Amino acid sequence: MKNNSNIFFKVIKWLYPGMRVKRWIALLTLAVVLITFGSARLLVEPSVFYRAFYILAIFTGVFLGILGLRNILGSFINVFIPPGEREIVDMIYRKRYLEKGPRIVAIGGGTGLSALLYGLKEYTSNISAVVTVADDGGSSGRIRQEFDILPPGDIRNCLVALADAPSLMQDLFQFRFDTSSELSGHSFGNLFITVMTKLTGDFEKAVKESSKVLAIRGQVIPSTLNKVSLVARYRDGTTTEGEASIPKKKQPIAKISLKPQDAIATPEALKAISEAQAIILGPGSLYTSVIPNLLIKEIRDAVTASSALKIYICNVMTQLGETEGYSAFDHIKAVIDHSSPKIIDYCVVNVTHIAKELLDRYSHEYSYPVVVDMEKIRHAGYRVIEADIINAKDYVRHDSGKLARIISDLIQENF
Repeated sequence: MKNNSNIFFKVIKWLYPGMRVKRWIALLTLAVVLITFGSARLLVEPSVFYRAFYILAIFTGVFLGILGLRNILGSFINVFIPPGEREIVDMIYRKRYLEKGPRIVAIGGGTGLSALLYGLKEYTSNISAVVTVADDGGSSGRIRQEFDILPPGDIRNCLVALADAPSLMQDLFQFRFDTSSELSGHSFGNLFITVMTKLTGDFEKAVKESSKVLAIRGQVIPSTLNKVSLVARYRDGTTTEGEASIPKKKQPIAKISLKPQDAIATPEALKAISEAQAIILGPGSLYTSVIPNLLIKEIRDAVTASSALKIYICNVMTQLGETEGYSAFDHIKAVIDHSSPKIIDYCVVNVTHIAKELLDRYSHEYSYPVVVDMEKIRHAGYRVIEADIINAKDYVRHDSGKLARIISDLIQENF
């Protein structure tokens, strides 16, 4: 008898004021009555009019039942799942949603590629960033020389861009030591990848382990594990070796090549390209970030042969030492001259006005807006997407969100 009383009082407690379940229990009770009454009458009612009425009662009961049950469960969840765990539930749902997103391969390097990845990760977690490893300047160049490993800088930027880890962890990877330290100029992320490479004895494995630390959406893949450098031949016949040195000569570039020329693509990069629904080239430095990946024969051939949607994102501003005086078509011509005419389907160009104050600031660096010569591009057989793709508050930069929406729309239109 005492046990029955305890059960009774436990049930009654759910009807106390403020429990937020009474109204939904009442709604659920009404739903059961409507479904039961409608079903019972439907079996014996000969009139078509009344049968329709009872069917409506059943459907109304089902709707009210779902509504009541949903809100009762919601009340339980609010009680039993703390706020932090509710965020975990949201994260799990988001992860499941992103896992169904399109398979995208983004090829490039530098800040342009990482900016693109920031936007794409909101649409899909099936992202593969294929990153150049020819960098030999700054922190990456020093690490490359001192520790005899591949440069980690562009890899690090892409890892942070795709990170799903807390912002503090991202800030940690991007933290750069100041000039008062012996580590001056180095970022923590570069040093972390360096240490991981030494511990595992494998740069590729170090990148994968770093990916786990940052819980990235997708994967970051070096285009090759060979230690390569860039060689530029200028129109005056002279040459320069080294990614950081190439723009400093400030001469028009005729051709760029890899040393050694027989660099082997990573199998993961080739696999990602073969499975991709969309392959994106750029944005980024034309000769030192985008094209170097296409100089690896296996990657060039894989992209050319792929049936995926191939999108080139053209730079907004010219770059001193690389693309002075280049139009949008000149950018495309440089890409296809170093690869294949079938490497591009679409070209995304900016058509938004840039404020005079910003243009004046860039003109001091001999950087100017890229002229969009659409007729030349279309005549060459490529489709042009004219859009607002920039964020031009303090600097002229590609807007990651705008680019991601354009790419998502293109994929939906074609698949």
